[in-house]
Amino acid sequence: MPAVIDFYFDFSSPYGFIGSEKIESLAARHGRSVDWHPVLLGVVFKQTGSLPLTEVPLKGDYSKRDFVRSARFHAIANFRMPSVFPISTQAPARIVVWLKRTSPGLVAGAVHALYRAFFVDDIDISNPDRAAAVAGKCGVDAAAARAVIDDPAIKDALRLENDKAIAAGVFGSPFVIVDGEPFWGVDRFEQVERWLATGGW
Repeated sequence: MPAVIDFYFDFSSPYGFIGSEKIESLAARHGRSVDWHPVLLGVVFKQTGSLPLTEVPLKGDYSKRDFVRSARFHAIANFRMPSVFPISTQAPARIVVWLKRTSPGLVAGAVHALYRAFFVDDIDISNPDRAAAVAGKCGVDAAAARAVIDDPAIKDALRLENDKAIAAGVFGSPFVIVDGEPFWGVDRFEQVERWLATGGW
């Protein structure tokens, strides 16, 4: 059975959003499935010494243009930069970690709903109540989702997931690992496609 594609993302990452809209169709073309891994780039940046792109001199202004241009290039409908950006993403990430344990069939739908809420509808999903409400619109028990955001066990589970991601070499969003091979960024998806088509080139 073909291995899964590990897809690492932060809900505050515009490129992660673009990647999330493309990764399932890419995987399906090669008989693969997607394992969704929410990460907290703020924690990763402490390891790399990086900052959010928008806070880096010169790169910040460029990145704001490139987010919009890249979404248009990849035919992502109705993308817009949120009025509050970047945000902390513990709340939506904890929901996804919880769903992976309890309702894996709902994970992809929740990821898409939460991402689109932020980058299409300008809903601040860093707010636990809003994140839970968004999840509730795609078949998730909203009250349970709100409760797990404050659950110490789920907080610990997300910390462990982040530690595992860093140990696997993940340092950005989106980050894809295919058959042990790492690819950073949505602009590497063509390379991912070729890797899958050729069995590694």
